[in-house]
Amino acid sequence: MIYKEVIEYLFGQLPIFQRVGAAAYKADMSNTIAICKIIENPENDFPSVHIAGTNGKGSTSNMIASILQEAGFKTGLFTSPHLKDFRERIRVDGVMISENFVIDFVEKYKSKTEQISASFFELTFAMAMKYFSSQNIDIAVVEVGMGGRLDSTNVVKPLVSVITNISLDHTMFLGDTLSKIAFEKAGIFKENVPIIIGRHQEETVKVFFDVASKNKSRLAYADEIVFFKDNKISDLGEFSYSFDNRKFIDVKSYLIGDYQNENLKTALASLKILSENPKFEKICDDRNIVNGLKNLYSNTHFFGRWQILSTKPITICDTGHNEDGIKFITEQIARQKFNKLHLVIGMVSDKDIDKILKFFPKEATYYFCKANIPRGLDANVLLEKALNLKLIGKAYDSVDLAFIAAKESAKNDDMIFIGGSTYVVAEIAENYL
Repeated sequence: MIYKEVIEYLFGQLPIFQRVGAAAYKADMSNTIAICKIIENPENDFPSVHIAGTNGKGSTSNMIASILQEAGFKTGLFTSPHLKDFRERIRVDGVMISENFVIDFVEKYKSKTEQISASFFELTFAMAMKYFSSQNIDIAVVEVGMGGRLDSTNVVKPLVSVITNISLDHTMFLGDTLSKIAFEKAGIFKENVPIIIGRHQEETVKVFFDVASKNKSRLAYADEIVFFKDNKISDLGEFSYSFDNRKFIDVKSYLIGDYQNENLKTALASLKILSENPKFEKICDDRNIVNGLKNLYSNTHFFGRWQILSTKPITICDTGHNEDGIKFITEQIARQKFNKLHLVIGMVSDKDIDKILKFFPKEATYYFCKANIPRGLDANVLLEKALNLKLIGKAYDSVDLAFIAAKESAKNDDMIFIGGSTYVVAEIAENYL
């Protein structure tokens, strides 16, 4: 098989949640356990930082990985979904897994994994673990796919377990209240493994405390460990942090966007706890943190989070796609300076569209579109729902056509925003990043 054929096999023959939704979800770890046994349990060959949560997992994971790299540790990074290339999901020191490894892995284990009807995510996770082991990494940063308790990634051996925040998403699988979802996320807690929680939320405090206590695990909230001098990242990515609320260090970060405040605190708090392990004690040296954040893009090639694509007009994309994520994005948009606002928006069909749309501003022109995946919501259906909420715009046959129309309409002092779905941003990334 050549690489293109392998990718077509992965996307076409295996159920993939990002494309088909519920049909690909398995509330069961038996397949993952079986696959890991087939490939000789490589997940046991290295320690991990395991990261769950509703929003911010990708940002937090990439920040942690970049700082670990700056500290000299060979770092594996497993995230999902990808934007442009499948191999983005599996990196070592920022370098994507090789095409040859992907081909060899699929060819070697294809018949056995087909026998147990492995999903796309199960096979991809196993591939990542095998690759990390083959590369003799020092540590892996592993982002949970969905939930935590029954997620494929929950076989890793973490030194720190991290939960960024909890909000309503994937409720058909994880539960319809914050406490039910928190219980699923808390399923990643391991006995005697310290835990960092990124956001203090009244509905989840008892759930996290009870599960942590059962596991005899130390639990801390990020803002108990990390302090920001002005409590925010500036529009230029500048901020000052401290671990003792006294000596503050100035940092210029690649990341901008108000919602990154919480993710950054979560990442730094996780690293501070990790540094208590003698092997990793040097990671929180100021130079490693400053350089890790400054060099985030070059270290991990992380993009798609409040990312500026051009300046005339200011054009920004962001992958936020649920109520919590869209709320933060629209609040950030409201603080920007522009003449007119143009929004290129697409969504997937299994979200609560009406609840998400209520956060969008009425004083804007909308360009509704459908990402090229089966789960994508028809642009005309999205338009109809939007019109009911007095959001005015037109439907377009593709993401690209919607973006072209926005660019043709916008003046230099306007603003264009592209988002609503990771897959909308992915199509923009394919052509413009």
